[in-house]
Amino acid sequence: MRFTRLVCLLALGLFVPASGAFAQSGAYPNQTVRIVNPFTAGSVSDILGRALADKLGALWGQTVIVENKPGIAGTISVAKAPADGYTLISTSNGHTIVGALNKNLGMDPIKDFAGVSLIASVPLVLVVAPTVPAKDVKEFLALAKAKPGTLNFTSAGLASSNYLAGEILKQTAKIDIAHVPFRGTPEQFTSLMRGDSQLSMAFMGNALPFIQNGQIKALAIATPKRVTQLPDVPTMAEAGMPEYKYDSWFAIMAPAGTPAPIIKKINEDIATILKTPEMQARWQTLGAIPMTSTPAELDAMIRSDSDRYGKILQAAGVTPQ
Repeated sequence: MRFTRLVCLLALGLFVPASGAFAQSGAYPNQTVRIVNPFTAGSVSDILGRALADKLGALWGQTVIVENKPGIAGTISVAKAPADGYTLISTSNGHTIVGALNKNLGMDPIKDFAGVSLIASVPLVLVVAPTVPAKDVKEFLALAKAKPGTLNFTSAGLASSNYLAGEILKQTAKIDIAHVPFRGTPEQFTSLMRGDSQLSMAFMGNALPFIQNGQIKALAIATPKRVTQLPDVPTMAEAGMPEYKYDSWFAIMAPAGTPAPIIKKINEDIATILKTPEMQARWQTLGAIPMTSTPAELDAMIRSDSDRYGKILQAAGVTPQ
């Protein structure tokens, strides 16, 4: 009897660490949570991440900070962080091409991350400089084909949504336009307004003030339906390019190996926050569309986009550096 009782106690003891770990996960978070943004301050990813961080902090009763670490260094720092839920990354679908742009990273941008949730889709607007003699997409494409190699499009760099969207336009329409990267969003619009650059696939929230002031022209929007902020601007399909497909999404991810209960909690809390009228209105002000997903759905989207965009970069002649 004593032996049996001792075995039972030992067996119960074996489960104590697991139960303790689960309890600790259930108590998440009990310290500061850090969200790394691998883009510049003021970028769409940064603005969305900070708005979400404020609400998560209030919901959790903990400090949630956004730390800007522009470039690949920011992404690597999250991949190598402890997989405990206290370091996350707020990023865009540009994350899916990090591996195609960089060699010898020392990490895998797909395998070393776990999807948590989508947070937004931000429509892109095809905008042109006021000096461009085109009133719609068809006229711009005709101009580009008549003057191959003389027009250019701007972006925030090879890993940016602006670049991917512009390159997809270039390949889909079969036009020869050059790519001019900038370090940040303001420089792109300055170049357009001066007429130094001719086109950009710009985030709607960033472009809206310049469009409304007549400093740049909006020719089409890359969404299935027209948006309320620009009701007179046709979709790419309405503008004569139904084959153009690009969705600029933003998401929260964690280091691979982060406990499933923690990822589930963050996912559910993000969904709760994004359903509130306050955040719905906030996203609309930013030109964003609230979006959520399951962690599995986000992981699948990342793999799919990585494959698609990798092929687009290969066709563009971009090789890992």
